[in-house]
Order: sequence, then structure tokens, then C-alpha cells
Amino acid sequence: MKAVVYQGDRTLSVMDVPDASIEEPTDALVRITTTNICGSDLHMYEGRAGVDEGTVFGHENMGVVEEVGPGVTRVKKGDRVSVPFNVACGSCRSCNEGWTSFCERTNPQEGMQGAAYGYANMGPYRGGQADYLRVPYADFNLLTLPPGDEHETDFTMLSDIFPTGWHGVALSGFRAGDRVAIMGAGPVGLMAAHSARIMGAQEVFVVDQHPDRLRLAREIDCTPVDFSAGDPVQQIMDATGGKGVDRGVEAVGWQAHDSTGDEHPELTIDNLVQVVKVHGGIGVVGVFVPKDPDSPGVGAKEGRIGWDYGTFFTKGQQMGTGQAPVKRYNRMQRDLILDGRAAPSFIVSHEVPLAEAPDAYDHFDRRDDGWTKVLLKPSA
Repeated sequence: MKAVVYQGDRTLSVMDVPDASIEEPTDALVRITTTNICGSDLHMYEGRAGVDEGTVFGHENMGVVEEVGPGVTRVKKGDRVSVPFNVACGSCRSCNEGWTSFCERTNPQEGMQGAAYGYANMGPYRGGQADYLRVPYADFNLLTLPPGDEHETDFTMLSDIFPTGWHGVALSGFRAGDRVAIMGAGPVGLMAAHSARIMGAQEVFVVDQHPDRLRLAREIDCTPVDFSAGDPVQQIMDATGGKGVDRGVEAVGWQAHDSTGDEHPELTIDNLVQVVKVHGGIGVVGVFVPKDPDSPGVGAKEGRIGWDYGTFFTKGQQMGTGQAPVKRYNRMQRDLILDGRAAPSFIVSHEVPLAEAPDAYDHFDRRDDGWTKVLLKPSA
């Protein structure tokens, strides 16, 4: 089968790899209809996440079930499904408590809890930027969708970024009527903004410097804040009469940078600490890693980020972090889409054949204007 394979820093190939297949009785084989390029894929693409050459990328996947193992009883051949990026067993302590993002059985790497498709340090599972994908524990993991192809570009967001954006808002302790500031208007930041609006936010500020992303924030009735035009904290404080916001969402991660392009991994968290009110909350869903040898900062090389904890403590703020347990949200979000109350596809800019993935990655990585979210089509 064809798949997108990592060959080295900023080098991908679409090439033949061994076919995905049923390996365990509880597996399903999914024919991929849409698979997305995620902003977190860029950490690997740029050589910043320790991914092995030969890795098949792709953790945002949906498709149609082609085959099931003898132990699969709920899912059947022909079902249209969304595949959560979490590979979860469904029966460990974390899964039983609703934290499928920290499954205790699916990642054999020592010291790591939680597994995902096609991602560094997240287990041995090939990604779905390919013709087919093997899905372990299929009955537990797969979300069934209405048959056909309606809402394809909306449903494809259910595997990761729509739940992740929602999770960022939830981690902040959000309550209806709150004001929210979101650092980053990439796909996850825009999904957090969309989620906050659905959840009843009074006002949502979205901070970025790319005009195309800020335009999308405005289109969903959020207030864009261009940090290249001035201090984003001051802009938000001025807009709120000096009061600040109730909640903040970090949707950038450790490669945050200023308007000149210099990296400051603490930048977005520091900004949120300043702009969020006393006893407010911050949700962090941008990726931070235990170590990054290529980081320009000495501490960040070992995962030590020197952020403004003193002010955070003094203001009595709270923070929630970590990858989203997709199954906590995806069924509800599917139904919001079907009811017309959610339309996450507003961020989609390009739908291209799988064969064009290397070129699409290049455009997305360079933040070329208009490349806000790319969907790959294996059958195109």
C-alpha cells in the first residue's frame, strides 16, 4: 500500500510499504478516506521530536472498515468510522477513568503512558497517511458515523483537533459566560475558539500573527489579536478595560516564537499568566516534550521551561495539561455536527491526493498564506 514515510528532516516520501493487516483478534482494518496533516506532525517533520526514519505519519484518520478480527463484535465491515488518535485498551485504570490519552497498556516504551498512530515515542503503531490503517481494540476505539460521505470534512476533525481544542477549554475550568484568551490560531487554537463559542463564551481572543489564521478567528465571531502589531497582553488588557480574561488556552507548544521568529518556549504560558485573572484557569494542549536537544535554550533541551510560576502562584491560578482523551468528546461533537451546531471544517484550506503530501507538508510548515488545514485523500 502507499504511505507517507519520514526519510529525515523535512523529507517525506510517498512509497510502497507492507500492507496493514489484522494482527490481533480485536483489530479492525480501516480503508482511509481522509487523513489530515496536524500541526504536531510538524515537530517530527522538522526533526524536533526524535522520530525514527521509516515512520509512517498520520494520527488524524477516518475511513471505512474493510475487515475485522474474530474478537470484534460491535464494529462491522462497511461501517464508516472516525479513528481517535489515542490507541487505548479500554480496560486499564486510565481508560476506565476516561483518560484514554494515558492508556497504561498500549505503549511498550518504558516510562510512557498513552499511545498514538504514527508519532514519536507513542508506541509501535503505523500512521494512517496511507491507504489502510490497522486499529487495535477496534470495538472500544472506533466511533461509528452515518454512512455515505456527508460531513466528511467536519467528521475528519473528530480524530484529534476538535476534541483537543475542546479539551483545552475544559482544562481551563471554563464556565458559560467566561472570557477566554487562546494563544495560537493554528488548527487546534481555532478549534478551541470554536469550542469556547459553542460552550457559551462571552468573548474569545485569539492570538497569532498570520493574517489568514486571524481572518478565520474573526469569521467565527472571535477577536483576533496580532502579536506582531504589539504586546498581546496589553492588547487584551486594553480590550477588557484592564480586567483580563477568566480562562486561557495554550495551543502552540514548546516551539513558540516571537514576531521575529526567535523561539521562547515559555512565551505563551507567560502571556496567559499575565492576562488571566486571579483564580482563573489555563488549559495547555500545545505539545511540550521531556527533552529537545535542538532547542536554543539550555533548560529546554532537558524539557525545563523557565516560565512565570511566581505570578501564577501569587494569582492563585490553576492549570490543566496533556493530550486529549478523544473518546470523552468525540461522540458528543459528532452529534453537534449532525445537529448543525458545530462546523469545524471552516478551517480546511486544501484537500489534496496522498501523493502530494510532501509538497503539502512543505507549504504548511512554512505557514504559507492560505494553508490553514490540509486533508489528504488516498483514493484521489
